[in-house]
Amino acid sequence: MDIWIWGTGPLAQNVYENGFGEKIRGFIETRKTKETFLGYPVISATEIAEGYDYIFVANRFADEVYDWCITSQIDLSKVIFLVRGKRTNYVKPSSTLKRILGEKNYTNYQAQYGIYVDSFFEKDKKLYQKLNNRKSFEIQEEYMWPVIGEKYVKNGVMGNYFWQDLWAAKKIIKSGVCEHYDIGSSVDGFIAHLLATGMQVNVIDIRPFPAQVENLYTIVDDATQLTQFDAESIPSLSALCSLEHFGLGRYGDPIDPEACFKCFDNIQKKLKKGGKLYLSLPIGKERVEFNAHRVFCASTIVECFSNLKLKEFSCAAEGKIEYNVDLHKYDNDSHNGEYRYGLFFFEK
Repeated sequence: MDIWIWGTGPLAQNVYENGFGEKIRGFIETRKTKETFLGYPVISATEIAEGYDYIFVANRFADEVYDWCITSQIDLSKVIFLVRGKRTNYVKPSSTLKRILGEKNYTNYQAQYGIYVDSFFEKDKKLYQKLNNRKSFEIQEEYMWPVIGEKYVKNGVMGNYFWQDLWAAKKIIKSGVCEHYDIGSSVDGFIAHLLATGMQVNVIDIRPFPAQVENLYTIVDDATQLTQFDAESIPSLSALCSLEHFGLGRYGDPIDPEACFKCFDNIQKKLKKGGKLYLSLPIGKERVEFNAHRVFCASTIVECFSNLKLKEFSCAAEGKIEYNVDLHKYDNDSHNGEYRYGLFFFEK
């Protein structure tokens, strides 16, 4: 059979490693960036030829692939979106398609669309009813809560946020500071790491934090201005995957193409001499992906923070971290469905 997987990132790799009932021909990229993946050939979406049996879409840009198929008049009945998009449709698997997908991929596919009929769930339900002897724990239809998407997932996901949060938290804790400032980083990950040590964390935001948490304080201020801070007053500051959004309106902020660059300038002015700055930003081929975020060349960030000394540049991508990377290594990286975060450690 002629079978292809559309995607070359961690999702595609996971689908492949789950096992197929048929040998695949290779992988497809919307915009081709590599010749091979997992030992198989990679083709561009423009190279898709007639005669294939199935294409399995396994990347986060399902709707982009869907639109491509519509524009290119690709037969959608043969395109199986293993990752659900807003416009994608569920194709009821035939016995042949089930065999091709294999148990793990078939289960995960159904989970994407909230379908549990004809899955392991029904078999497990019957077995439970047969073995259960406790009246109060009998299965009742009104309390059914089918969950089928967790049977074959890995124990936890070590994605970009995991690595960037761990990278910055370890450095800040090791620095010995008792008080730290932050602009827009994840509260339930990175900020929680710092709070667990007893450190005071001051979050700079235009909105107050909605709950009271010990040692966590909100400083209501516009991060592009930082008007409440004197020059050279902040000893330790972080902004992990936040500044790239400024001025794009995504979070209700006013449209301002220069917003993030204004923030860059003010951070340098407000950072104390000897102060430390920890940044995470999408890096690669420089562009704005309106209205989601900007992607920067790593050298652009270093140039924008020319008043500071770069102490480390590392990268998080595809479930791992790469330390001390050459500044220009990913200048032409188009990401193709997976983002690379540049981790910058500066000192004034």
